[in-house]
Amino acid sequence: MISPYCRVYYIDEGDGLVTSGREKIKLEAGRLYIIPSFTLCNLFCEQYLSQYFIHFFEDSPESISLFENNRTIIQAPASDTDISNIKRMVAINPGRGINRSDNPKVYEKNAYYQSYQELNNTMNMTAYLETQGILLQLIARFLDSSQFKATSTTPLPSKIMSTISYIRLHLKENLTINELAQRVNLHPDYFSRLFFQYTAIRPLAYIHEKRIERAQYLITTTDLSYSRIAEETGFETLPHFSKVFKKITRVTPGEYKRQQEMYNSMPAIMV
Repeated sequence: MISPYCRVYYIDEGDGLVTSGREKIKLEAGRLYIIPSFTLCNLFCEQYLSQYFIHFFEDSPESISLFENNRTIIQAPASDTDISNIKRMVAINPGRGINRSDNPKVYEKNAYYQSYQELNNTMNMTAYLETQGILLQLIARFLDSSQFKATSTTPLPSKIMSTISYIRLHLKENLTINELAQRVNLHPDYFSRLFFQYTAIRPLAYIHEKRIERAQYLITTTDLSYSRIAEETGFETLPHFSKVFKKITRVTPGEYKRQQEMYNSMPAIMV
């Protein structure tokens, strides 16, 4: 399963298993785990597992994820401060669980996300700032881990950074390599090589990747039809959208939606 949001777990009792590709990690009591957004994984529990579960959407002015080079599961031991912070987050964010039904067929994600947004809009500034502070402290625990690969310190050229931001803001439009290159006054071939040099991905593949990430977000948070989602993410036809979606996620849009409905029947805190 691949989700459009980051997930933080604190296991307080029992044990389980999370798999990502060929990697298998045991979920153990007293430990923290983070699964970055758009990371392929599956979770299992054979007997008993008690957990605190936090979802958050990541956003940045540059549209580059903190975990861009870390689409893998990272773990760390939970300190007394971590445990206290998580319990405090629960206390100041009431009504955030999604365990309103154990039946995925009646799970209404759109209503849930709407209620979360309403809670965000009515949250007082004190609770908002404290929640953000706790979340940043928890994220920092994983950045200090040896498992975290620091993003390259080599700054992106302004033309590549500008292109990345432009792509993110114009996914619905017909984006072509020639037009993107012309926009930053570069020859298309040189532009493509430069983009690959600094991002390790070709421009068209990057566009597809970000369109599918956006589609995953829309499938998870709305009830839009697949045709409408294809339109909203810049695909001219539904078959092309489905083909690219499966190539990137390994599942069809319908299979992805069913996975999300099953997964989201678990209790969680949404912030």
